[in-house]
Amino acid sequence: MTEDTGLPASFEMVWGVRDRPTKGPKRGLSLEQVVDAGIRVANAEGIGGVSMSRVAGELGTSAMSLYRYVASKDELLMLMIDGAFGQVDKAEPVEGTWRARLDQWARIGLTAFRQFPWILRIPVSGAPMMPHQLRYLEWGLRTLGETSLQEHEKLSVALLVTSFTRSYALLSGDIAAAYQAGNPMARVANDYGELIKRLTTAGEYPALHAVVDSGVFEGEDDPIEAFEQDFRFGLDRILDGIEALVRRRE
Repeated sequence: MTEDTGLPASFEMVWGVRDRPTKGPKRGLSLEQVVDAGIRVANAEGIGGVSMSRVAGELGTSAMSLYRYVASKDELLMLMIDGAFGQVDKAEPVEGTWRARLDQWARIGLTAFRQFPWILRIPVSGAPMMPHQLRYLEWGLRTLGETSLQEHEKLSVALLVTSFTRSYALLSGDIAAAYQAGNPMARVANDYGELIKRLTTAGEYPALHAVVDSGVFEGEDDPIEAFEQDFRFGLDRILDGIEALVRRRE
């Protein structure tokens, strides 16, 4: 069965609207195996380690054989993102208020980005179009089903929350990696407040010194824990804004 959707052939295969290759140079190879191999390589070596030849080597075949299933590396990367979302062991949030469920939904996205941090290194090229990503979006929209928000507002809420979660995951992931690798700039965080006082004056940076003098940087031996608090704060403020909009729509 073949229907012209305008999507790449491999995407149509995933959706079941295009017949899959039945013969090839390596018996038993499938699109799912190609995608899973790409995910394994990315998990082990980062997105920079993913190439058609490297993925083919993971499968014990040639790079040319992969082109029966995916037309390009970029196409494979899009399939890998969707495959990774499919491997996140999380269920749809169904308990609690819309706010509690939306909070849970955001954390599912954060789990995906943390479990597969290489996803964040692949540029976003458009709206989600694959099964697992659309299911995740569906879950997010459903959390707002009991509200009086208009449909375009629900979609904008999903984009807002996802954008924040993605940005936080990228920033905190980079700093965590630098900290664990012993990067001296990351380690500076342990004495950040004292360094600010040594390098600047309250006359030049009164607002910054007010923050330092409040003690906010004291006792922060692990910047990762501090980032967790920042995520909680940021997400709560976003949810506060959405809640205010929901009340205005009632």
